[in-house]
Amino acid sequence: MARQIRIFDTTLRDGEQSPGASLTPSEKLRIAHQLSKLNVDVIEAGFPIASVGDFEAVRAIAQEVQGPEIAGLCRAVPGDIDRAWEALQYAGKPRIHTFIATSDIHLKHKLKRTRDQVRKAAVDAVARARSYTPRVEFSAEDAVRSDFGFLCEMVSAVIDAGASVVNIPDTVGYSTPSEFGPLIGRLMECVPNVNQAVISVHCHNDLGLAVANSLAAVEHGAQQVECTINGLGERAGNASLEEIVMALKVREDLYDASTGVNTRQLYPTSRLVSSLTGIAVQPNKAIVGDNAFAHEAGIHQHGVLQAAETYEIMDARSIGRAESQLVLGKHSGRHAFERHLRELGYELGHDDLNRAFYQFKELADKKKQVSDRDIEFVVADAVAGAPEALHLEYLHVATGMDIVPTATVRLLRNGQPVQEARTGVGSVDAVYRAIAKLSGVKHQLVDFTVQSVTGGTDALADVTVRVSWRNRVFTGRGSSMDVIEASAKAYVQAVNRVLLARDQAAKR
Repeated sequence: MARQIRIFDTTLRDGEQSPGASLTPSEKLRIAHQLSKLNVDVIEAGFPIASVGDFEAVRAIAQEVQGPEIAGLCRAVPGDIDRAWEALQYAGKPRIHTFIATSDIHLKHKLKRTRDQVRKAAVDAVARARSYTPRVEFSAEDAVRSDFGFLCEMVSAVIDAGASVVNIPDTVGYSTPSEFGPLIGRLMECVPNVNQAVISVHCHNDLGLAVANSLAAVEHGAQQVECTINGLGERAGNASLEEIVMALKVREDLYDASTGVNTRQLYPTSRLVSSLTGIAVQPNKAIVGDNAFAHEAGIHQHGVLQAAETYEIMDARSIGRAESQLVLGKHSGRHAFERHLRELGYELGHDDLNRAFYQFKELADKKKQVSDRDIEFVVADAVAGAPEALHLEYLHVATGMDIVPTATVRLLRNGQPVQEARTGVGSVDAVYRAIAKLSGVKHQLVDFTVQSVTGGTDALADVTVRVSWRNRVFTGRGSSMDVIEASAKAYVQAVNRVLLARDQAAKR
């Protein structure tokens, strides 16, 4: 019988640390509900002591999300652990996840502590966490670059103190599969009480080896893998959840291991995370990229038509993708639209469904055919996200050769109409100058990206912007058949997130 590998999802904690991926508490809660549908074993909901917003998000997830364990990260510091429990106490299955670095590099330059001091801090932290819940995880930060003998001492000590899970992270993405797998194997052999805890791994992707290292660890006995949707995370990201899960599913013959993940929810989860973070999935991304099941070469197309397995090692439907696109148009009714949303993996509430259907009909009136990719962006645009202090109500642009581009923008600011007209070096620049003036908060536009959702001149434009405020980056995303309207929507969404962060900061 195949070993069961636990999947620990840290999209809402480590994944959110991707530059520009900041999420509101309501957006975190929405993703957490989707992760529950995905049936991950653990959701790391955040770092409760990091901010009021993070604490509120962890608490809301603990209160509302059923099924997985809900974890909160904390340093090996009493105040961190107490704050984590304040948020996690409402969960059906709370897990306190505490950590401290174990490598001499970190001890010398960051912690400025001895090995004995670090060992004591770890043991004390685990014991304190254990006084709240039996579900305690300890992570040895930068384990890969730690002295092996000291790492073994640390693992043994925290297990004796009550840790039920011990995580061995490749914090800086330094290791390789031929090194990392055997490291886990050696720990399993050398730590006398190792069978009293689950051994977990958490790999970063700085050398592009996070997934390979994680799978090597599974081969050598690791029982839990920590990963993120779309491989999000600091620097080059974390091990990609969808790649880990599907590698174990497709090659169960090799690994003799499986997960309890509902793989049909992988694609919908990927798209939800992408739409809320504003971080696009690269087209050639394994499993969930646009091209993952696409075939352009004639010989490939011929082979797939004869037998899909000639060039496809997994069924697109097994991850929640449509085998073929269902064409919807302006004559399609609400029931057909709702049914197709369910086929694509979306289950929307009444209000969100109404908004999505209204936007779909608007789009269908303009396009002859509405593709599944169009529908994904309609859903992302329609579903409620961050609270709207500003709402785009009216937009008019005058431009042309030898004409100074001019934009008139009317926003609803807390329900009251405000209007501004500005000129710019181009249409989008003029629109953004007007919105910036109306926002009432100083910020800086740091990135602007536009891409076509589908082909053709009637394609939806997908615009992502990032703005900076007080050294934090906020992302906005908008879609429309008109690139200027999409640009305005994206910018307004980003500014709304700035305003929300400003209001939260003012309450502290």
